Amino acid sequence: MNQTIDTATARRMAEAGTIRGVSIIGQPGGWSVMLKTGAHEKPLGGQKTDRPRIWRSLDTLTEYLRKDLSIVHIDSVDASHYSNADVHRLGRPDAAARLKRTYEAAAYDAWFRAQVDAGIKEADDPATKWVSHEEAMAGMYKHLDQLEARARGKN
Repeated sequence: MNQTIDTATARRMAEAGTIRGVSIIGQPGGWSVMLKTGAHEKPLGGQKTDRPRIWRSLDTLTEYLRKDLSIVHIDSVDASHYSNADVHRLGRPDAAARLKRTYEAAAYDAWFRAQVDAGIKEADDPATKWVSHEEAMAGMYKHLDQLEARARGKN
């Protein structure tokens, strides 16, 4: 039996109006949510675990309740066990690499779009000289023959 209520279930319960109360409980390192349904009270769980979900910031938690679950009324906030000193904000070692990849991808995307735009502009220009497939292939074969001749000369 689940010890927590997952987000999808909590969302359905909120839509159906079966959540009778919401409490925010402070604890060392963050905040959790207790959902009351009739005579039962269970914590809101994490996405992939049957453990209570913890938020480091009370602002983030209330924004989550409001936007994701459409819960705008909170019955109580118990901060008696909350300690800000216990919030450990460990840096994510992969964050710098992820941001670098994101920046590189955005820069490449901008370059690529500029190249496509330049190509379209050139293709739409009435002064553009078009080369037939046969002419292009003849030029490529001529260039390959020159490369082969140069390679043979060096051997």
